[in-house]
Amino acid sequence: MEEAIRKSEVLIEALPYIKKFFNKVIVIKFGGSSLHDKALRSMVLRDIVFMRFAGMKPVLVHGGGPDISKRLKEANIETKFVDGLRVTCEKSMDVVDSVLMEVNRTLVDEINSLGGEAFGLSGKENNMIQAVKKKDPDIGFVGSVEAIDTTVLNRLIDTNMIPVICPVGKGKDNKIYNINADEAASNLAIALDAEKFVVLTNVRGVMKDKDDPGSLFHSLTLDGTNHLIETGVIGGGMLPKTRACLHTLRGGVRKSHIVDAHLSHALLLEIFTDKGIGTEIIHG
Repeated sequence: MEEAIRKSEVLIEALPYIKKFFNKVIVIKFGGSSLHDKALRSMVLRDIVFMRFAGMKPVLVHGGGPDISKRLKEANIETKFVDGLRVTCEKSMDVVDSVLMEVNRTLVDEINSLGGEAFGLSGKENNMIQAVKKKDPDIGFVGSVEAIDTTVLNRLIDTNMIPVICPVGKGKDNKIYNINADEAASNLAIALDAEKFVVLTNVRGVMKDKDDPGSLFHSLTLDGTNHLIETGVIGGGMLPKTRACLHTLRGGVRKSHIVDAHLSHALLLEIFTDKGIGTEIIHG
């Protein structure tokens, strides 16, 4: 009986959030080593399916870095990074594109097996992600997002599908470019006028001391986050994720979140509870 009461209390607590975010677009970026953990991946995708049945409109943007590095090694193609971005020659780009499409198909199949309706897309198709080559420094077929065309995405969202998107763009030169997944996801969130942007990662969120989970910032303002970047509290791998969150806020997204995907049902807890479990970044 106590367990049943506890479950009902959880549902009651979630009700205002279900109502608040009903029919709202929520863009989720999911990548890194977490994609390799089948049980973890299944939990995240199950949460996304739950969101859809609760009336929200989730859009999933994924990475695939570890798989790409593994495939490049197998092909005897050296992997180099500059400022956190993969140097991408023409042969590397073929591998990147192929691996990302394989990851995409896996995610779509698993969402469908969980009862959702997913549709896989590459940013290079239908002018969705229009890219321009990064030139400073020149690191090959690596691009920045120049524009987003949401025509196909909106059609899918309006028919209750869950779009699953590869972060690959196409330039006006008809060449394919590798796009940082955080950058692609943040630009998609802005273009879709998303209510929320969520980055699933492998740390609790933004912490004053990266080795002390107790120093987690549960809530930050845009200005406060900029201060933490300027003072070096936010750095390393957290920097591009945080900058992506700030970019979405400046573009009109209402709230951004950085959440540890390894915590059980982290996505639902961050969205459907009063306190959340990661870091929310708000306009403030």
